[in-house]
Amino acid sequence: MLRACTIHKGQCSPFPSIPKVAALRAGDYWQAALLATPLRNKGASRWCELWGNQSIFSGTKLRKAAYTKGTEASGLQGSVRCTSLAEVERVEGIPYTSGMAPKGGKKAAPSQMRKMLPMSILEEHVLRWDADEASRKHAFPSLSFADATKRETALEGGATGRHGAAFVPRCKEKNDMQITEMEFPLGTSFYGGGEVSGPLERSGTRIFAWNTDAWGYGRATSSLYQSHPWVLVLLPDGTALGVLADTTRKCELDLREQGLLRFSASAPYPLITFGPYPSPDKVVAALARATGFPFLPSRWALGYHQCRFSYETADRVKEVAATFREKQIPCDVIWMDIDYMDKFRCFTFDKLNFADPKQLAADLHEQGFRAVWMIDPGISATPGYFAYDSGAQQDAWILKKDGKPFIGDVWPGPCAFPDFTIERVRQWWAGLIADYAAEGVDGIWNDMNEPAVFKVINKTMPDSNVHRGDPGLGGRQAHTHYHNVYGMLMARSTFEGLQQARPDQRPFVLTRANYIGGHRYAATWTGDNLANWEHLHFSIPMVLNLGLSGQPFSGPDIGGFVGDSNPRLYGRWMGIGALLPFARGHSETGTIDHEPWSFGAECEAVCRAAILRRYRLLPHLYTLFHRAHTQGLPVASPLFFADPADPTLRGVEDCFLLGPLLVAASTDPASPADRSRLTLPKGAWRSFDFADFHPDLPLLLLRGGGIVPAGRAIQHTAESTPDDPLTLIVSLDENGAAEGLLFEDENEGYAYRSGGYLLTTYEAVSTSGQVTVRVQKTEGSRARPRRKLAVRLLLEDGVEVTGDGWDGEPVAVALPSPQQLQAMVAAQQNQRKTAVAGPLSEAGEDEPVKGAGTTKTIVEMASGAWLLRVAPWAGGRIVSLVHAGSGRELLAGTLDKGGYEEYTGTEYRSPGCTEPYRITAREVEQLDGEDAVGLEADVGGGLALTRRIAVPRGMPDVVQINSAIEARSIGAGSGGFSRLVCLRAHPSFKLANPANAVISFKSVRGDDVELTAEFGEATLRGDDRPNGVWTLSNSETGLAIANHFEIDQVAICFVHWEATSVNLELWSQERPVSAESPIQLSHYYSIKEISK
Repeated sequence: MLRACTIHKGQCSPFPSIPKVAALRAGDYWQAALLATPLRNKGASRWCELWGNQSIFSGTKLRKAAYTKGTEASGLQGSVRCTSLAEVERVEGIPYTSGMAPKGGKKAAPSQMRKMLPMSILEEHVLRWDADEASRKHAFPSLSFADATKRETALEGGATGRHGAAFVPRCKEKNDMQITEMEFPLGTSFYGGGEVSGPLERSGTRIFAWNTDAWGYGRATSSLYQSHPWVLVLLPDGTALGVLADTTRKCELDLREQGLLRFSASAPYPLITFGPYPSPDKVVAALARATGFPFLPSRWALGYHQCRFSYETADRVKEVAATFREKQIPCDVIWMDIDYMDKFRCFTFDKLNFADPKQLAADLHEQGFRAVWMIDPGISATPGYFAYDSGAQQDAWILKKDGKPFIGDVWPGPCAFPDFTIERVRQWWAGLIADYAAEGVDGIWNDMNEPAVFKVINKTMPDSNVHRGDPGLGGRQAHTHYHNVYGMLMARSTFEGLQQARPDQRPFVLTRANYIGGHRYAATWTGDNLANWEHLHFSIPMVLNLGLSGQPFSGPDIGGFVGDSNPRLYGRWMGIGALLPFARGHSETGTIDHEPWSFGAECEAVCRAAILRRYRLLPHLYTLFHRAHTQGLPVASPLFFADPADPTLRGVEDCFLLGPLLVAASTDPASPADRSRLTLPKGAWRSFDFADFHPDLPLLLLRGGGIVPAGRAIQHTAESTPDDPLTLIVSLDENGAAEGLLFEDENEGYAYRSGGYLLTTYEAVSTSGQVTVRVQKTEGSRARPRRKLAVRLLLEDGVEVTGDGWDGEPVAVALPSPQQLQAMVAAQQNQRKTAVAGPLSEAGEDEPVKGAGTTKTIVEMASGAWLLRVAPWAGGRIVSLVHAGSGRELLAGTLDKGGYEEYTGTEYRSPGCTEPYRITAREVEQLDGEDAVGLEADVGGGLALTRRIAVPRGMPDVVQINSAIEARSIGAGSGGFSRLVCLRAHPSFKLANPANAVISFKSVRGDDVELTAEFGEATLRGDDRPNGVWTLSNSETGLAIANHFEIDQVAICFVHWEATSVNLELWSQERPVSAESPIQLSHYYSIKEISK
């Protein structure tokens, strides 16, 4: 019998007189009492004892062992760990390095958290932390820093000691992993992590930095397309710091424990801390000084972009372009997805449908459009295809561990993949890009570069593949080392190819996969999102967290890529998306058309107004991008940037800042944005619009003290000229003053680098009944154009007064008297009441509404030994499971949480546990006792979670549950495979006193195992899993519940104890599903009475 327990936080005495942890049977006799590391925020030390004097493992002796916090006791066939974090696992084959030695031997030091070694780098307030000197010496080169040598160079005159660091990281090594922790005060908020779905504030979540093709991702998907092992830490007083785990390898960012930041990745890696600084914007700016400033895009790249998978012919492309101009909806860019290629082979054009790409580009250019074309990394492994032949000649491919080129399936079929870690391969690729650009290509879209591979469980290439990297990148390494930077290195090579083709123009590259620092080369978007309200809501926090992680140029697929949108959803999304840094509509093949005119005349009008707003505000947006390029600040910022110390702003997800301009949106389908419901920063925030108010458009508010430049309405950026009239929108602060910036250059090229620009600071000052707007100062050698200047001075309740003049000369605006202002406010309110249109329609008559067919009636099942109650509308959960014989309730939970629920991800309460389920079948056969109910829920991304709960015929003491994650509508954009999913059964069994309960089973290995509440969490994998059945016995109730399951369907058995309950969870393998490969989980519960 293998039995063990753990001392929990706050549950053990600070004195050594604690219960013995018994009993490991071993061929040797051991006795130990080892001092453990003091628990977090506790002054007292804890003790852990091990006694063993019996035989175990069929005569195999237990290897030398120690039990203390954070160390392992390893047997030849298993191990147990004692830890204050209440986690247990088996680790085979660990060398004896710590803890207890045989009698008379020498005890090694236990693996405990220790302070890391600091070194000042780069500038004041930036510290590099390493586990020790050896780790510093052996750390891999930085691929995030713009200049990797700066991470290795101590700051001249900087201290290498504690340097007065307010927060000192600690680390330990475990199983070749380095675990690093930093503690912060209660009330600290965490942000960043790059491209993450779900909430803006990342506190309470976990992220895995591992680039993953995540088609149809959900709120709990923990790995998306990009990796940013970076956290912005906002302290309770509004000061902030940033923490970067500078590793390219898979990295866990664990923010689930309040005030605790934990990174876990392959050892060794340094931690880089930035700050603390007085405000979070200074943290992001400091990050940019390390990782490099973003590129300054050409002005056309800031216009509206239209895309679809796919516009399948050149004629269709020209038709879409012509419709934009006919309907006077502004647009600058049309995109070509993969169907333009000949048999999906990169650098080729379909000979029938895109026979003359140069002429197509010329036709688009004539109408003021640019063309962006997709290029993937997979090169069709077809001899005779020029890209494959030249790559083979260059020895350009990633290799398998046997030294042969790796071949994986993507769109063209079998493909080879360039090894972008090699300089000569990057140069070869850049040459292909340069030749390709000559065909009329204005910009390039790098897709599928995680790298994605079809028909494999992990959706990428094997970890064992070999990259022959440059020494400065890390040299020859397995794919695990370079996986996260593959997309960034591809984007870099593409960027350099466009530079080579057109040295006098700024390249435009959009990449799906990236790594922190990749903003130097490419913009990005938030991946294959869904056409639903949840993903509309994701759009804002995802863009904001990318900005907080150094990537200012991002946006969602407006309208949603996967699935069909509807008028209200599409119009609302366009209103928001048109004001995010990157504005592109995109949709998947097989969906209805998603152009701005596709949802009726009213939605078309809303979309036109939304996009015209963007073009009117382009002078301001371009200025913000210049600020990002020169200072490293985000273009779109979270609301708490306006007042970092205000805790009410930290979780606001439906508003964002564009400098002093606040965009207040609504992602609630039932209600438009409403100022009365907004959470606003302190100070004056004055509303304005462009005579385009509509309930489905965001509200625009300008902070007191801000000036925003605006231009005239245009159809594309080439229509604008330096002489166009300029409008300054002004909102005075409490002192009657305001200030704002305008950056201007040629909108293209690099003359700005040598002074060929004009940066104007405008100011507004109020004196005796009027406000004067004038130029305060200028920078740059570019001459000021002779142009008209209009001033819109915002007052209260949407009222404004105006003035006109010439740019460069003072413009005076007369202020109304109090009586005049009162009359103006009343007139404005009356005008608004009569002018307000109703909101757009939401669902068409034939459009299915999520949750249709569900019922709010409890389904009751009574048969044999059980009384069950199921709530279909509340996550399909079993809310009650009563033992008929004793009348005891066996489940702990409510309608909202607990009971028996299922998830479709590895994260707690991921999709599946809150969605409404519809009843697909109800079977009651009283004759032989059969009672069953079938349930089904849409869990997003084309997936359904199905469940059949039954008391089978002739088995009255059994409850059978058969569940599956099934692919229902997996789009072509995924290659037929869903996002990574895991079917996780999560029952919560009720316990009056956990001390009276024990979980027992025979493991796959053959051990008899018992787990108690003192044992804590248990994650059982491989041969440590129960061999098809485990039993929860409760001596207090006299009942034992056995859970029987198919061992080949279960990858992990997980135990988690609470004060009054315990979870015995079954997890499937985590993998994508297709129509042919659902994930299934079949198991049943039986019950029997035992002696008390």
